[in-house]
Amino acid sequence: MFAWNKIFESRMVTAEQAVQHIQSGQRLFLTGNCSVPQKLLGALVKHAPNLQNVEICQALTIGPADYVAPEMEGHLRVNTMFISANIRKAVHEGRADFTPVLLSEFPLLFKRGVLPLDVALIHVSPPDEHGFCSLGIEVGLTKSAAETAKLIIAEVNEQMPRTLGDSFIHVSRLNYVVPVDYPLPEIDMASEGPTDVIESIARHISSLIPDGATMQMGIGAIPDAVLKYLFEKRDLGIHTELFSDGIIDLVEAGVLNNSRKTLHPGKIIAGFILGTKRLYDWCDDNPLIELHPTEYVNDPFVIAQNERMVAINSAIEVDLTGQVCADSIGHRLYSGVGGQLDFIYGASRAKGGVPIIALPSTAKNISRIVVSLKPGAGVVTTRNHVRFVVTEYGIADLYGKSIRQRAQALINVAHPQFREELTRQARELHYI
Repeated sequence: MFAWNKIFESRMVTAEQAVQHIQSGQRLFLTGNCSVPQKLLGALVKHAPNLQNVEICQALTIGPADYVAPEMEGHLRVNTMFISANIRKAVHEGRADFTPVLLSEFPLLFKRGVLPLDVALIHVSPPDEHGFCSLGIEVGLTKSAAETAKLIIAEVNEQMPRTLGDSFIHVSRLNYVVPVDYPLPEIDMASEGPTDVIESIARHISSLIPDGATMQMGIGAIPDAVLKYLFEKRDLGIHTELFSDGIIDLVEAGVLNNSRKTLHPGKIIAGFILGTKRLYDWCDDNPLIELHPTEYVNDPFVIAQNERMVAINSAIEVDLTGQVCADSIGHRLYSGVGGQLDFIYGASRAKGGVPIIALPSTAKNISRIVVSLKPGAGVVTTRNHVRFVVTEYGIADLYGKSIRQRAQALINVAHPQFREELTRQARELHYI
């Protein structure tokens, strides 16, 4: 028996036993996305009445959120750096906190001692022959957080894929091991099928992507739809905070081969994976794919080393000067900055870079191209960082353009029914 195997077996406990080691007043890190450790989290919720003022630091989490239920108040309190749908109500009602931070700096809050961690709850693959567990489908935010925590509690899941890259943690670092065997949550980006509007946006975006491009794709229907229009391109690559199932067909078609990447040629580089079992199986032990900590993947000065870097991100609204709101609806917090500014700025600095903000021109028959952002709206990408804004009506290139030129370009890609009123308001403000 390997020496590490004895360590591993000696630290095996049940989820209920593991959470007994969490104490009142401590700060926890909870790994997220589709990698939430479900058994540990369920045990923590049951144990919560015995605890007071435990802070849970997290970003995007997928799945039930009993840990932010009203009855958890005073026991568990979430401090999230990205507001996912399952905790949005708790944030709006003041039962959970939101800390704005660039995704590239999220792990640095822990590494630099701004938010010192007492415990990390993580989710890993079974150990390999050398005793190393892979962090699987969520490496980006988890690796550095786990390495800085005083105590690491890990679910070791037989169904967690073994992803490669800077993605491993040795069993000797795990204080408590909870063996589990359950399927990971799945997200099918293409489940509802794109609308005509999304298809039009995707076609416009694809026209901006050159052969040999390295791409970043955010979450949602637009990035997934864009991939379908890239089969005539050549030698594409990936450097992104996340990717989903849509890239598999491009790889198998030979279009996405990473051969012309100027950084990590031949490799898909990402921080985490959101997708279906097909994707998880495809990524398992696949040397094409490397997952790395987010402070590396999302560093704008790393991103900029990729020539022809294409960044595709979404927005809630864009004003006529080019300010992009992507994290709130007026004063109402909705999500977070995520990696948008990291990649928009990185792509802007890259040789031949193409930074894109994409959005439908309307939502509920209200224009998303606006004269001014709603009161309280957060500016995620500033007017100084923005370049291409794409709607179903075309592409507005704002780089190096005056306010007058920007306003006219954005009005031209607004929905036709709002262009006359936008023009009138822009004239009142002497934008045009």
